Amino acid sequence: MANGPKMERDPAPEGPIVRGFRERGFLVSDRYVPGGLKLTPDDARDWTATDVATLTEADVADLLAMAPPPEFILIGTGRDMIRPPVAFVRAIEARGVGVEAMDSRAAARAWGVLRAEGRWIAAALLPL
Repeated sequence: MANGPKMERDPAPEGPIVRGFRERGFLVSDRYVPGGLKLTPDDARDWTATDVATLTEADVADLLAMAPPPEFILIGTGRDMIRPPVAFVRAIEARGVGVEAMDSRAAARAWGVLRAEGRWIAAALLPL
């Protein structure tokens, strides 16, 4: 038996993780969430927003109310990367929280990586 390097899986991050995509929704842990999705380190819930162009601070108020506030919010913009409205980004950043926008698949993958690092973040993912 050789004494080579031992391969081990990294431990799964705590909290909800997007495991896949189906139709216009997300597979999160053990359930299907049709449409949009909000994620915190402790929770995954449905999100009814459907258009990045109309996002306002009120659409993510519950994420901003996390204690402590998230470092930043990942904004999944649907199938394609679309910049959120400048007023939305400025309102979030004025509260000391960053905004990182990317398409929703990339945001879901980034969520898993960043949570595995123990980062205190939130995500709002528009449907695909």
